[in-house]
Amino acid sequence: MMLSSELEGGVPLPEFFGSGGFAAALDTYAAAHGGTDRRAVASMWSLYYFSMLTIPYIVARRADHALPVSMRNMTIALAEDGLPRALGLNSEGDWSEGENDNLLAFVTPLISQHLAEIVAQLKAQAGIAPKLAWNNAAVYINYAFNATERERASDAWASRSLFSETHLPDGSPNPFLGSLRHEVDGEQTVCRRKVCCLRYLLPGIPSCGELCALPAQRKR
Repeated sequence: MMLSSELEGGVPLPEFFGSGGFAAALDTYAAAHGGTDRRAVASMWSLYYFSMLTIPYIVARRADHALPVSMRNMTIALAEDGLPRALGLNSEGDWSEGENDNLLAFVTPLISQHLAEIVAQLKAQAGIAPKLAWNNAAVYINYAFNATERERASDAWASRSLFSETHLPDGSPNPFLGSLRHEVDGEQTVCRRKVCCLRYLLPGIPSCGELCALPAQRKR
């Protein structure tokens, strides 16, 4: 993630999704890595996209800095294989001192200004169910928030509220509700997805292990 003015080859996101750029990127990725299931190809693409978007945003908010993540004002640049290479911002954002531990509060604008539109595009152009797309984004939000927790307890789950609350602070339904859960497996507690990301349909892509929603795929 960088300033759009410094991002070589950047294309405005509305143009990218609205003029065939996204479909072409999926075609390029499928040709480069051998994927025939369009939903699986798009799901894998979205994992890269959501990681680039949400991890920097969450880490910045934990440091009292709000990045401008409106989808309408951002750009994207692709790697040669069609996967996202970088995202561009129109400014460096603003100081935002205060509730840097209130995950629901600072994820709300990320959802309304960006994620909801991308989830809609994934459904319209690639046939991905919204629950799958939200689950893909949830994994990285969960990772970034937990990794930046200042006071860690061995039995704590810092981001739990994002997956247990029915509504966001603005009153809208919480699209992440139930998308991740903690389960006891033998002598350890593991985090697991509710919906599989379909990576098992792509050749050469390793399983996500214990995180996978499908028991048969966890050990592969």
